[in-house]
Formats: sequence, C-alpha cells, structure tokens
Amino acid sequence: MKLTELQGILKENGIVGAGGAGFPTYAKLSEKADTIILNCAECEPLLKLHRQVLETHPSEIFEALDLISKTVNAKRVCVAIKKSYVETAQAITPFVEFFDNIEICRLDDVYPAGDEVILTYEVTGRIVPPGDIPLSVGVMVLNVETVYNLYRAINGRPVTRKYVTVAGEVQNPVTVRVPIGITIGEVLKLAGDITTPDPAFIIGGPMMGSLGSKANIVTKTTNAVLVLPSSHPLIIRRQSKTFIDMKRAMAACCQCSYCTSLCSRNLLGHPINPSEFMRVASNGITNDAEPYLDAMYCSGCGLCEQYSCVQNLSPRMLLAACKTELRKAGVKPQPQKEPPVVNPKRPLRQVPMSRLTSRIGLKKYNKPAPIIEAVPNFKKVTVLLSQHVGAPSVPIVKKGDTVSEKQLIANAGEGLSVALHSPVNGVVTAVGKTAIIIEKQ
Repeated sequence: MKLTELQGILKENGIVGAGGAGFPTYAKLSEKADTIILNCAECEPLLKLHRQVLETHPSEIFEALDLISKTVNAKRVCVAIKKSYVETAQAITPFVEFFDNIEICRLDDVYPAGDEVILTYEVTGRIVPPGDIPLSVGVMVLNVETVYNLYRAINGRPVTRKYVTVAGEVQNPVTVRVPIGITIGEVLKLAGDITTPDPAFIIGGPMMGSLGSKANIVTKTTNAVLVLPSSHPLIIRRQSKTFIDMKRAMAACCQCSYCTSLCSRNLLGHPINPSEFMRVASNGITNDAEPYLDAMYCSGCGLCEQYSCVQNLSPRMLLAACKTELRKAGVKPQPQKEPPVVNPKRPLRQVPMSRLTSRIGLKKYNKPAPIIEAVPNFKKVTVLLSQHVGAPSVPIVKKGDTVSEKQLIANAGEGLSVALHSPVNGVVTAVGKTAIIIEKQ
C-alpha cells in the first residue's frame, strides 16, 4: 500500500493517538522513520488497557504493524512492554516468528517509561532533541489502541468506540469499550457501585490526568476514570490555585534540588531544571529568563510534585502555568547549541512504578481491571468536533437527520484534522459549533 493511500484511510476513518493528546495518526506516518515502536509501557499507575488490548488482539495489531512498516519502509519494529507484563509477553510471543522485522523489547518497570521521548531512548539509544519529536531521530511511536484502530480502519471500520479503564473507589474495577460521546457517569455504572460517599474523579491517569465529573464526555483520547475520595491528596492538589502554589513555594522551597535530580527529561540531558525555575519564580527574579524559557521543555510527568518534593510543593503546576503564558506570547522552544548528554546517574535515579504507586496513595487500588463486554445504558451521545490536535471536524449532518452507526457525520477540517462518525443508530437532535448530539434509536 502506498503511504498516501494509507494516510487517506486513516484520515477518513478518524484515527488519532488514543493514548495522548490525539494527534492525527495519518500525519505521524513518515518514510523518515527507520524504526517503529509500539508503546505498551502503560505509562501511569493503575492504567491497564493497552496491555489488555494487546493480549486480546495480538494478531490484528501485528498485522497492522507489519503493514505500517512496509508502507514507510521501516527496518525495525519494536513492541515495547515492561518486564512485569508476563502475561502480555506470553500472549504475543507466538506471533513474532511470522514477521521478519518485529521484535519484543522489554522495559524496566519505571515511570514514565511510556513518555515517547524516554521510550525512544530506551529502545534505540537515540536522544530526541529538546522540544522535538521522535521522528527527528528516525523513530515513530504509536500506542497499542491506536494501532488496533488502524487495523480496523483498513477493514472499513472507523473509530466509534473507546477503551476506558475504571479504577479506584468502585465495586468492580473494569476496562470497557464504550461508544464515544457517552458520559463518564454512564461509564462508571459498568463498574458497579461507587464505594466512597464523597467521590471525586480524575479523567486520565493519576499523574497527568485532570479533575472531571460524571458529566464529562468520552472522547477518542479518554483512557481512564479514577474514582477517589474528595479528601485524597491527588484530588486536593488538583484543586489548588496557582497563586497559592506560588506563595507556598516562596515560603517553603528549600532548594534541595530533588525535583531536578529525578526529573525524567533532565536526566536525558534536556534543559529543564525545576529547582532553578522554583528559585527564580518564588523569588521574583526577572533578570534571568533562561529558567522560565526552559519551562517549555517540561513533559508534565508530575514526578517533581508527586514524588520528589519533600515540601509537597507543586513545580509541575507552576511550570505548566509558565508554559501557558509563554505560548500565549508566541514563544516556542529554541534549538539547543549543544546536543543533550545523558546523566550517567540516570539508571540509579529512575522511579519504580511500585514505589510511585505507594507514594501517591494508590497501592490499595492496584487491582485487576479485566476487559468486560458490557453495553452501557445511555439515551444519547454528544460527539465533540474537536477530539484531536488540529482543526475541528466539520459537520455534514443537520438536525432531524437519521444516521446509522459508523456513518460519516463530519468531514476533516482544513489543515490537520480527521473525520468523525456516528457511534450509534439514531436521530441528530442538535448540531452546534462544538458538538453533534445524536439520540439513540
């Protein structure tokens, strides 16, 4: 298959990164890549869906990887899984012999192994330049569910469903495949009763996810819902205000530099220095711009505030606020004069997942969350037009139209964008600037 043909199929079927920001996959495919990495590192604590999908659909995923590698002429395909994923390795090993260039790469059980910059280094030894993407060093990183969706797209099935892991204070932790556009509340019912009287919800992983509610809509990038008591430290931290975080930093930051010592990107030689940023920001220093500008290289992994800081401060949130303001001002990451150099102490400073899970108070929630086939009870779907990086999709249906499941309801917008398809058989009840609402029939 020609590259342009495959890209067209992915664009028309709405394939985007299912484990991150939702970057359109067709734009990620490139003949510049000599190595393809299937990301099954399951970056955050409690998330299990990628290893589960790989165990359930190994044949389909390997076929899709083979097609991609032949299309872009990649020499090497690496299925990257953690050493602790014994069952996953057992499930996929029999399929390796049928493909010439596919291999299994074992990773240490550390955080954040799923960061594509970290993953690229672990698998290939290549360092992605600060502010750049893995393709700049000839590597293409795709996560498991994205590749599974790609396989389905090749066989005429667009993205209308999403795997979601539900964990925490629920009766039965599960991973479910649900229609895009239903609410988080409808997903939660598939996990039984909520087991805390005052629940709060993190949409995504415990390290990088955000606070949400039962009214939130499932999109193509919704990976998990974590239910916790409202008093849990992960919830309280996310409710803090930036100016309060800054006041606390001014009062308590002791410049121990642990946040920098354990920073995953700093250990790869990237110019991000959380402790130096905290020093200048908390002291109001404005004649040294470099620590502020280097905030652009923060990956947002959260180790600095959830694991490293002995004062329980919030470097990541302050760095994120700084990055937001820099972007508003049109500031972009600047090319570095010198290539990054990996810290020789890096192997000794990596954070084990088990220790991280305990440190952030989630050990008791680390339970099996098996994939179940269950149909959620819902009456309508709200299909957001912007579920991906780039331009929103453009509706082609109107109020009162009858649509069928998998039917095209929105074309890709101009520039970087993908199409959208109906997750259900139903009637369009509203078409707005941000969403299409379809009542199920």
